[in-house]
Amino acid sequence: MLVVAGEALIDLVPQPGAGEGEGPLAPLAPRPGGGPFNTAVALGRLGSGTAFCSRVSADGFGTELIARLEAAGVDTSGVQRGPEPTTLAVAVLGEGGSAGYTFYAEGTADRLFSLPANLPQEVTAVCFGTCSLVLEPGASAYEELLREQSAAGVFTLLDPNVRAGLIPDPVAYRGRFRSWLPYVSLLKLSEEDARWLGGGPRDWLREGPSAVVTTHGGEGLSVRTREGAVYRVPGVAVDVVDTIGAGDTVNAALLHRLESRGALSPEGLAGLGAEGWEDVLGYAARAAAVTCSRAGAQPPYADELA
Repeated sequence: MLVVAGEALIDLVPQPGAGEGEGPLAPLAPRPGGGPFNTAVALGRLGSGTAFCSRVSADGFGTELIARLEAAGVDTSGVQRGPEPTTLAVAVLGEGGSAGYTFYAEGTADRLFSLPANLPQEVTAVCFGTCSLVLEPGASAYEELLREQSAAGVFTLLDPNVRAGLIPDPVAYRGRFRSWLPYVSLLKLSEEDARWLGGGPRDWLREGPSAVVTTHGGEGLSVRTREGAVYRVPGVAVDVVDTIGAGDTVNAALLHRLESRGALSPEGLAGLGAEGWEDVLGYAARAAAVTCSRAGAQPPYADELA
């Protein structure tokens, strides 16, 4: 069982040409989202046994989020529910389909997450990241869950997926990020995140992770391992509609492919070698390309990557 811990929210995505408004006043279409939510849906669609660990509103949006997870085969039995509203993220699409966000998260359900008494049995990996590790008081609960699962020997993946507009004290957040690294098995982040956080794979590997995967947009993905090896695969050419959910799809594809190779452990990562890493990264690149080829976060199903 793979567990994804973090927020589920609603992206409000501009629909240019769908009405009289343009630019910031273009009509907005609600789309299920949130990095962890997208990762969980992608894992379910790829066929991995997946559970979602979060707090989700009991409002209409929250009900739809739960329905979308369950439609993808994700176990939602451990999701906490609350009367607070669902977080909203207003997207702004830039050149090449890149997305920026403004968040409406004050008093919302997902930030009130509390540490669960336990996770589903037979957990093999837990994935963390995005807003859930920023917004208190939930951020501290997710951080405690990360430390707890790492101490229990569970494989952990961290995708900081930085949303700078939500971070009031960048220096403090960068320090907190470094404090998580001893508890992280696999660190995955974008080039943009790496620049914002400072440092680089060599620095981060010394602090805990067995490998660091970096996404380079349309140029592909690379990995640096604790042993000093570096492997890279090119991106997959595709007509990009938008990039919403592409990085989240990479998270899911990495975990799914590593699971299929029996490599969800530090020893497993160390034993992959060139052929193994190129297979894992190539699979993630293909999966992300499918997501970029359609509007909103719509990750692929397993048969689309066969």
